[in-house]
Amino acid sequence: MKSYKDLDIYQLAYGQAIKVNRMTMDLLKYELYEQGSQVRKSTKSIKDNIVEGYGRRRYKDDFIRFLVYAHASCDEAISQLTMINELHFSNTGLNELIEEYNLLGGKINKFIQYVEKNWKTPPRNP
Repeated sequence: MKSYKDLDIYQLAYGQAIKVNRMTMDLLKYELYEQGSQVRKSTKSIKDNIVEGYGRRRYKDDFIRFLVYAHASCDEAISQLTMINELHFSNTGLNELIEEYNLLGGKINKFIQYVEKNWKTPPRNP
């Protein structure tokens, strides 16, 4: 793995953030700046925390911490998308996108478990 861009979870998070950004631009004006803004922030936070964690991958605990932040942002995105779906898409229009975030959350969780068990890091300098 040469870059965070090689991580499947990053690629998924990035692609889904693009989808959410485009979708929210079609919301009613008042929601564009409220719920739309919040869901855009949470979806972008997923990919950004993966990137920042990868940048600290030399320190396993730091890497895991940022992956946990990414997972929490994924949960927030699901919550935001669920509310937007119920309020503006008759409870069905965003089901596929919500499911994609559920799958991403599972993949992030599995990657956290992998890092916890298998990630080798050099010892910290005193």
